[in-house]
Amino acid sequence: MKQIFITGATGCIGQYIVDILSKNSNYQLHLLVRNISKIPENWKSNSCINILSGDLQNIESYKTLLQEKINIAILIATSWGGAKEAYDINVVKTLSLLKMLNPEICEQVLYFSTASILNRNNNLLPEAEEFGTDYIRTKYQCLSQLSQLEIADKIVALFPTLVFGGNNTKPLSHLSSGLPEIVKWLGLIRWFKADGSLHYIHAQDIANVVNYLVKNPQAKHQCDISEKAIKYLVLGNSSITVDDAIAEICQYFNKRIYLRVPLYIWLANILIKLFRIQMDSWSYFSLNYRHFTYKNPVTPATFDLNNYCSNLGDIMRVSELL
Repeated sequence: MKQIFITGATGCIGQYIVDILSKNSNYQLHLLVRNISKIPENWKSNSCINILSGDLQNIESYKTLLQEKINIAILIATSWGGAKEAYDINVVKTLSLLKMLNPEICEQVLYFSTASILNRNNNLLPEAEEFGTDYIRTKYQCLSQLSQLEIADKIVALFPTLVFGGNNTKPLSHLSSGLPEIVKWLGLIRWFKADGSLHYIHAQDIANVVNYLVKNPQAKHQCDISEKAIKYLVLGNSSITVDDAIAEICQYFNKRIYLRVPLYIWLANILIKLFRIQMDSWSYFSLNYRHFTYKNPVTPATFDLNNYCSNLGDIMRVSELL
């Protein structure tokens, strides 16, 4: 059996991944879980799942397991802030875990980062370290050090773009939790046009890609566009403009768009000041950078599989917003 170690298993993306991998009797999943109460009931009776109580802060407790048994590591767990905790978890403890893996036993590491730290050519974006939130900055710092590890050639860095997902049995992603508010203001939003682009993906599609990579570790090279020691895969559907995204959502909710007023940067800045909207350094940078697009984004379709959500209409449908 393949011995698979997973962190962040009870989060939105993690639960989708565990659900699909746990159906394969050839896998033994070792889940590092901080809050046991978040474990779904069906996991408890699954003989393929081994629950490990703890978190990255005490990862040294599982050094023997990591060194002697683990064939595949899937690292999803993260800290969103503040500064000290984010650095400890996202950099120090993550690197410690990776150093414990035995390159002679471990065949593959799937390390979850964030597309926010990449520029449009899929290289590191310096502003992510300079202006980024605690989460974004520490993800940048960790990725910068991965190529120095002994296990570097086994690492595939996964960069999710905007993630939708969650339902009545799985936790909502940050983006999906805010969908009802977006829909609430759709009648006003549809009157504005904005200069910007983005990618998005559903957590189920992320899980399907991960499942494929676990089964086919060599297949990752067909869509790896980097020449780095670490393989890079950006997870997302093809880019879409903000205007087209709004149009797709409006079409789903049967709201017509008659005309749009350009929301220029200078106008946006006036509105920010007028309504006293709190903006941090990263938010200001994002407002000016606008086009968060990447080369060769990956979905299940990249591997000749069916996408769970290929457009925003699909996202709205599975989110049960209508």
